[in-house]
Amino acid sequence: MQKRVFLHTTVLALTAFFGANSVAQDNKFKIGLILPMTGQQATTGRQIEAAARLYMAQNGDSVAGKKIELIVKDDTSIPDVTKRLAQELVVNDKVNVLAGFGITPSALATAPIATQSKTPEVVMAAATSSITQASPYIVRTSFTLPQAAVGMADWAPKNGIKKVVTLVSDYGPGLDAEKYFKDRFLFNGGQVPESLRVPMRNPDFAPFLQKVRDLKPDALFVFVPSGAGAAVMKQFLERGMDKAGIRLIGTGDVTDDDQLNDMGDGALGVVTSHHYSAAHPSPVNKKFVEAFEKANKGLRPNFMAVGGYDGMRVIYEALKATKGQGGGDALLAAMKGQIFESPRGPMFIDAQTRDVVQNIYLRKVEKQNGQLYNVEFDVIKDVKDPGKNK
Repeated sequence: MQKRVFLHTTVLALTAFFGANSVAQDNKFKIGLILPMTGQQATTGRQIEAAARLYMAQNGDSVAGKKIELIVKDDTSIPDVTKRLAQELVVNDKVNVLAGFGITPSALATAPIATQSKTPEVVMAAATSSITQASPYIVRTSFTLPQAAVGMADWAPKNGIKKVVTLVSDYGPGLDAEKYFKDRFLFNGGQVPESLRVPMRNPDFAPFLQKVRDLKPDALFVFVPSGAGAAVMKQFLERGMDKAGIRLIGTGDVTDDDQLNDMGDGALGVVTSHHYSAAHPSPVNKKFVEAFEKANKGLRPNFMAVGGYDGMRVIYEALKATKGQGGGDALLAAMKGQIFESPRGPMFIDAQTRDVVQNIYLRKVEKQNGQLYNVEFDVIKDVKDPGKNK
């Protein structure tokens, strides 16, 4: 009799536990944040995670009756690892949203999983134009390389730059940057005598820069992934290319806010086109930069941070709009068409392409209060991805 009572009590206890557990599970909203936290792109992971945590600290960890849980995984920028982690997050952790993705191959590796499981994939960093076409469940809050490159190709010929050599990292975003800069620059009457591509793994810029010096162009247009800009700048200056009259121009990755102060005064005067600068003079951005630096021991937010911060906003607002109910399709529908004021300026998620539409700024490296900043001097408003305007 005692044994039967004990078994009965145990069954009741287990039923209560699993019942409570499923309720607890129902009350959770899980975001699987897959980022490169170690390896070459570690700065990207650090910036995005810090921004995501800042957004949660400012906006609370409960939305529409759901407790937000952030599960951070390090994919070391290896796409096979990203794919495995995404599968585990969907199957084992039952995440509601996949997010992060430091580089294009990682975002693309996850696309089939997002499609099969109907899980929204919020791309906060990767910037190849075609990413959003890889799955109907991908939404992007970062930028695209064509957006940034075209602005520079329009500015350069109006400012005495007629002959440019391009130097890009040899993968999706680099090829986009090369193509869209080159096509527009040639259209504007410029010349591109050489297009150089540097391997992604263990890049050595020295032989490429020597070749550029021998070609004597008016400027060198550069795209490298976030975190590699300082190496390019150092070798550019060591080779005396600035003194040889070759200007350095590019997309904003090359004068990354995260590394700009370490580049030294040799970076002064470098002109880039990009969607975000820590020096963007809006009240929203001033508050963001102050809060980010305070929460991260003086670390300055870069364009990766703003992609992560706005990505969290898009997720939070979608959860609010669906009142905490509904799966991936409902969340996805609520992400499309969101319009808001970001620290970068006004932006929206195009409902058709699920891609970000935003301002692109022309900026020059200047010194303010003893620190180097990308100071905006012109703006191209509401830029859609030129890669989608075919």
